[in-house]
Amino acid sequence: QVQLVESGGGSVQTGGSLRLSCVASGYTGSRSCMGWFRQAPGKEREGVAAIYTGGGSTYYADSVKGRFTISQDSAKNTLYLQMNSLKPDDTAMYYCATRGPLFCSGHQFEGKSYIYWGQGTQVTVSS
Repeated sequence: QVQLVESGGGSVQTGGSLRLSCVASGYTGSRSCMGWFRQAPGKEREGVAAIYTGGGSTYYADSVKGRFTISQDSAKNTLYLQMNSLKPDDTAMYYCATRGPLFCSGHQFEGKSYIYWGQGTQVTVSS
């Protein structure tokens, strides 16, 4: 059973930074499409960043491009999301997810294509 546990959320002011972490367990494969999603109250869930751990290809939503960086530490089975220049619109619950042993293949921001999800970590950005 794959488990994903996020951490690193918190409250910051506009322009601040946070780094989210997602520790994966139960999946021993070295190649996977993994993503970060977020959902604000009253809004649909949206994908913000994804990475294919087999080759390192990364993908970003336009809303976070240039401000967020997704990365991985395979030795620690950990996925990261470095978030800089945070804005109030970034306020949301952030979730990491994995498609298991599948490529991203254009589906990196389709939440329904992800198999396992973490419980989420809250990010709040105040103006």
